[in-house]
Amino acid sequence: MSKLISHDSTVLFHFTIKLEDGSVADSTQLHGKPARLTMGDGSLTDTFEQCLLGLRQGEAKSFTLAPEQAFGLSNPDNIYHLDRAKFGADVEPTVGAIIVFDQPNGGELPGIVRAVEGMSVTVDFNHPLAGHTVTFEVEILAVDDMEEVHG
Repeated sequence: MSKLISHDSTVLFHFTIKLEDGSVADSTQLHGKPARLTMGDGSLTDTFEQCLLGLRQGEAKSFTLAPEQAFGLSNPDNIYHLDRAKFGADVEPTVGAIIVFDQPNGGELPGIVRAVEGMSVTVDFNHPLAGHTVTFEVEILAVDDMEEVHG
């Protein structure tokens, strides 16, 4: 009898995230490397974790998640109009390009260029999938309980 995924499980699984039009936004199958997740470690949102609870090894499921359940809605406060001069000579902002900006705390924040008009560049710092309804397809490869791993 295979184990059910619980709040203390470590899960090895393949996943695919598809957009409304069926295009694949992300997939572990494309890279041939499954994801490993310890439930509650913050690498997936609560909603994505809720989808996994109760599944067992060998099971495959598909979930459709509204933007609020998946990557959130697009927040207009995360869209900035930057002066073209702020980009280095070696960076050519083009629509659709993803540019990584250094944060004051040393971290990095990727932004998507949405528009370039004269000296103004519109950069969107929302998650690229914000505002999208997504289909989350999972295939559970293995389930381990923490007690067994650490016990």
